[in-house]
Amino acid sequence: MKKIGVLLSGCGVMDGSEIHEAVLTLLAIDVAGAQAICIAPDINQHHVINHATGEEMTGETRNVLIESARIARGDVKNLKDIHSLNLDALILPGGFGAAKNLSDYAFKGADFTVLPDVAEAVRSFYEAGKPLGFICISPVIAAKVLGKENVEVTIGTDQESASNIEAVGATHVNCRVYNIHASNDGKVVSTPAYMLGPTIKDVAQGIEKLVNAVVALA
Repeated sequence: MKKIGVLLSGCGVMDGSEIHEAVLTLLAIDVAGAQAICIAPDINQHHVINHATGEEMTGETRNVLIESARIARGDVKNLKDIHSLNLDALILPGGFGAAKNLSDYAFKGADFTVLPDVAEAVRSFYEAGKPLGFICISPVIAAKVLGKENVEVTIGTDQESASNIEAVGATHVNCRVYNIHASNDGKVVSTPAYMLGPTIKDVAQGIEKLVNAVVALA
């Protein structure tokens, strides 16, 4: 059975992984006959957001690995151990955690950096010829890490994010929510998801296609 890593960034769209996207990814992997392995870095979140109000909860800290365990039903691996897991592919759901915890894109735009362990994981999978899937805003990570590889990614039609992707050396391709874009002989697959929405059924179509493409290539 193929083993597909799912790199989570917390729990909740405003400060972690987008839960719908993460769960749809896990579901699609299972339906495709593969095994999902949830992974997260053992670091503190950038901040904690009250998802009922959208306001920052000052004075509170949460750990990305512990929060990701909520989505993974407790079965989550430390990102530092990723090379011992013998994974066949890696998928990154979206949510602001990808732009706040796995990188600082939410705060620095095109001048952002990617968490070193995340960048190393993405680069190592790419160099090993293993497929990578990027959902929603997470394609900015692919752009930053793999920009010199002439990689093409999509975040839908958002012009600001598209410009930032181009600024770090990658190419942005417009894409409908229910579609995917495959780049570099299928090594890098992306879909807009909630960058476009509007509903969970629309997002689900693109994520299912992405997962199926990644599993087929693994």
